[in-house]
Amino acid sequence: MSTQNLTHLEAIRKIKELSEKAKICMFCTELETVPVNSRPMTLQETDENGNLWFISSGTSNKNFEIKEDRRVQLFFMNNSDAQYLSVYGKASVYKDRKTIEEKWSPLVKAWFDGKDDPNVTVIRVEPQETYYWDTKAGKLLSLFSFVTAAITGHKTNNADGIEGNAII
Repeated sequence: MSTQNLTHLEAIRKIKELSEKAKICMFCTELETVPVNSRPMTLQETDENGNLWFISSGTSNKNFEIKEDRRVQLFFMNNSDAQYLSVYGKASVYKDRKTIEEKWSPLVKAWFDGKDDPNVTVIRVEPQETYYWDTKAGKLLSLFSFVTAAITGHKTNNADGIEGNAII
């Protein structure tokens, strides 16, 4: 793995690419509590500024926890392509109709009685620190590299992988 730290537009592109491809993350709150509270959440979108958007119930523990402490940690994992993303950031909860209209997805109807459900809220996570792991060639080629190294007895030159900070 080589290290490649990304800044601003490159960082936003990488965060958007990895988060939207994985789509589901472990959304962690109460970061000072051990163990941290964590639950799977489906990403609605990553916007042009690198903010990550989720739809949540206003009565969920997560929303109450964010009200007390806005710091959150998100862990995205796309195993099929060996891509991973860790996002530490500040969460904000929105209850206004305009934001709900903009971020609503028919897929969340399973949890709500439509977008007019009074419990619908939208969470925006503004990244503060991020770190990513990515294989340029994908999981299959990386696996082939490891298998070849094991058979030949030579150390793998798995140079197709990159990792680093993505600083907006």
